[in-house]
Order: sequence, then C-alpha cells, then structure tokens
Amino acid sequence: MKGRGATYNPKNKFALVDLERDNEFLEYCRFEDEDLTIKSEYLNIHPKSIINKVPSPDVPLDYSLNPYQGCEHGCVYCYARPTHEYWGYSAGVDFESKILIKANAVALLSKELNAKSYIPKPIMFSGNTDCYQPVERKIGVTRNLLLKLEEFNNPVGIITKNSLVLRDLDILKRMAEKNQAAVTISLTSLDENTRRALEPRTSSSYNRLKAIEIFAKNNIPVSVNLAPIIPAINDFEIPNILQSAADAGASNAAFIIVRLNHVVGEIFTNWIKEYFPDRAEKVLGLVREIHGGDLGSSTFVKRMRGDGPLAKQIKDLFQIHYKKSFPNPQKIVLDSSQFKRVDPNGQLGLF
Repeated sequence: MKGRGATYNPKNKFALVDLERDNEFLEYCRFEDEDLTIKSEYLNIHPKSIINKVPSPDVPLDYSLNPYQGCEHGCVYCYARPTHEYWGYSAGVDFESKILIKANAVALLSKELNAKSYIPKPIMFSGNTDCYQPVERKIGVTRNLLLKLEEFNNPVGIITKNSLVLRDLDILKRMAEKNQAAVTISLTSLDENTRRALEPRTSSSYNRLKAIEIFAKNNIPVSVNLAPIIPAINDFEIPNILQSAADAGASNAAFIIVRLNHVVGEIFTNWIKEYFPDRAEKVLGLVREIHGGDLGSSTFVKRMRGDGPLAKQIKDLFQIHYKKSFPNPQKIVLDSSQFKRVDPNGQLGLF
C-alpha cells in the first residue's frame, strides 16, 4: 500500500468479531478506476490524564506525554503499534491511518502541572508516538503544549523523526536559554530507499540532518538516536550515521536495537517478505539471535540492547565510531528548579 508501512491489518486480539475481505467476491464487483488508497482519519478523544509516569530504567526521563494515539509515520517496526488494539483498532494499517487526537491535552496539562502532587521534572514528548507526525502541521497540539510548558517553566525533551519540529524553533530557543529544552532526532538510515520502506511518512534523512544543524546553530541541545538498528538492514550504516550527525552539530548519540514484540513481529515479518524477500529469513533469524530466539524482548535493558555475540558486535561497532565522531560528547541535564505554578484563573485567584 503506497505511503503505508504495514502491509495489512492483523486481527485485534481484543476484538470479539473479525471482518475479512472476500477477494474472490471483490474481483467481480470492483471498478477498474476505483481508488483503493487508504486515507487517514482523525478522531478527537478526551483522556482523563496527559502526563505519564515512566518507570522504565531504559528511559532517562520520569514523565512522558503523547498528544496523539497512532502515528501516520507508519514505521513498520514501531513498538507502539499494539497500543492501538486497546482502542478497538488493528496494530497494522489502522495504527497509521486512524489517528486519535487528544483534544483536551492542553487543558489537562495545565491542570496536572498545577496539582500540588506534581513534582517538577523534564517531560519527554513522543514516548509512544511522534508528536510531530503530519497531522501536527494542521492541528498544532504539540505547539500549544510547548507554550504551556514554557509558561510553567517546566523543561521538555523531544524525540522525533520529523523536521516539522523546526516550526517551533522560537519556543524551543527561548526555553533552551533557560536550560529547559532539548531535542533528539531519531535517524534510521541515510539511504532514502531504505528510509521510505521502513518509515514511509517520516522526513528524509537530509531534512533530519538539516534540523540538527539548525538546532545546533541556535544553541538548542540536540542529539541523535540511531533507532532502531536492524541487522542486515541498517547496522552497517552506523559509522556514517554517527559521523553525519556529528558533522551536522549533534552533541551526543545513542542507539536502540530493534525489538518486534507481540503483533509487531507478525507485521514486520509480512513487510520484510514483501520488501526484502531476498534477505527476509536472514534478517528475522538475526533478530531472533539478538533476543534469545524470539523477535522481541520485554526485559529492561536487554530489550533495547539485545544479548549475545551479535548484539555485542553492534554495540562495539557503535562505541568505536561514537568515540571517533563524538570525542567530547555533552550530557544534557535540564533544569527543573525554575518551575512555577500558574493560577489558571489569573488575578481572579486572588479573590
């Protein structure tokens, strides 16, 4: 399917009923000029909370925030795909075509930041789905959330695969001047054919590197995340990605090995057999080798780094070239001490 990552919709494990298309019947009733392109749908939802506590030792932040559920970027390997099943949708094409917009996100954020129980700490945007996916260009939920965090002097860390983040350069620059903003650009491949296959609706590698360059020139801390590393797909690109990111101005780098938990393994398997049939079994075999015979792992630390000789080879390759490209890496520590609660009623709160 053009413009999509997943090749189909696997069955939702929570669904009581399942619909199947009868291709034999469709063969007799389809018009030749019928447009079968799956278009995106945008649905407003109203969650009860917006700031998520992150108990994982794999993630260096305590809080995360996701303005959207589902992601149009369509990254075929995305670990967040199974979360769409809780909404009654499939983790396949539904995940990237039925986008749930948290319409009350800004109001919720204001309420939760004002709560006496809230402990000021950096909030990570995009812990689950990308906060700068295509719909953000029109809706602007992420921008309004950033303005709210700026109002409270609460620091933010952003992870994205989309150069749309440059739209909010003004806010991020002001926050960075107070050491309250940092950006991480996720970069998977410098080869556009690989990037289009893996991440069909993300920004090009050129535009992501350009974003790193612009942030660095504006003194906004920016790092690169090689995520995910997939053996026999992009692991050999590690040296070039690191050097390109360093040349663009990134101050630090990290990597994550692919993990294909639950239904994501099924989606990825179908995808790779269609896009890379010549090496599909090899890639799947190598991924299993990294995760002890499975396509993924849920064990902290190991799930993102893998285990065994192959995982060590990838880690060693990264470390060798990391030291060459980043001889003086800068660790980013954001400042939460300037946090201030803002009376939602303005001066009316004085009465």
